[in-house]
Amino acid sequence: MNIKKFIIGLFILTLSTTGYAQVSSKKTLTLDGAMKVISAAVDYAKKKNAPGAAIAVVDDGGNLIALERLDGTFAAGSNISIGKARTAALFKKPTKGFEDIIAKGRTSMVALQDFTPLQGGVPITLDGEIVGAIGVSGAASAQQDEEIAVAGANAVSSATPSLSVAYFDKNKVSAAFAKGAPLIEISNYKVHASRRTEPGIAEVHVKDTDIIYMLEGSATLVTGGEVVDGKTTATDEVRGKEIKGGETRNITKGDVIIVPAGVPHWFKEVKGPVIYYVVKVS
Repeated sequence: MNIKKFIIGLFILTLSTTGYAQVSSKKTLTLDGAMKVISAAVDYAKKKNAPGAAIAVVDDGGNLIALERLDGTFAAGSNISIGKARTAALFKKPTKGFEDIIAKGRTSMVALQDFTPLQGGVPITLDGEIVGAIGVSGAASAQQDEEIAVAGANAVSSATPSLSVAYFDKNKVSAAFAKGAPLIEISNYKVHASRRTEPGIAEVHVKDTDIIYMLEGSATLVTGGEVVDGKTTATDEVRGKEIKGGETRNITKGDVIIVPAGVPHWFKEVKGPVIYYVVKVS
C-alpha cells in the first residue's frame, strides 16, 4: 500500500467525520430588510401621533444595521433603542419580559453586560428563525415603544410566503417543544410548538384563529366571556389578568379545540408540563 496515499485518505476521512468541513446555512437580515422594518415602524408611529421615537435594527448577533431618529427624539433615545434591540436579539425574547422579571424582584439581572431590560425591544422572525431585532425608545409610553417595534418587526415576519415546502426534522421539533417556540411564522399562518408549566394570562387574538392540538398533559381552558383589565400589548393582541364568565373545559392529550379570532381564551389551570401544537390562521 502506498503510505502517502493512506495518510492523505485518513486525513480526509478525519475531517469529514469530525465535522470540520461541515457548514450550515441561515437566513440573514439585509440592509434593505432593516430599512423595510424601520419604514413600517415610522409609518405606525406617525399614524399613532408618536413623534420623538428612536428606532434601531440589529442583526441576530446584536450588530447595528440601521438607525432612525424622528424629530424630537431625546438625546439618549438612540443608545437606548440600540440597547433594547441588541438585548432582544441576543436573548431571543422581547425585552418587556426581562423588565417584568426585574420588577418582581430579580434585580441581579441588571448586572448582565450589554443588557437593556426596558420594554420596546422585539425579535424579528422570518419563517420561524430569528434574524435580528428592533428597538424603539422615546414614544409616548413604554407600551407604545413596543407597539411601534412590533409593527416594524411584522414588516419582515409577515412578508409574502414563498411556495417552497417547509420541513422540520424531529430534532428541531423536539428542541422547539423543549422550550416552547414557533416553528414557522408567515403572513397568513403560524405554527407553534407550545409548552406550558403554569397558568397563563387571558388573551385575545383579533385576527388569528387558534387551532390547538393537545399532545401531553392536561389543562383547564376558559373561552369566551370578558377579559378583566384587558390591554393592547401588540398589534391586534389583547392581554388581561383573567376572564370573567366564559365556558370552562378540561382539555387533555388528543383533544383539539378551535378558538376563533376575537374570542378570549385563558389557560386557567395547568397540570403540566402541557405540550401542544398551535396553528394560527389569519
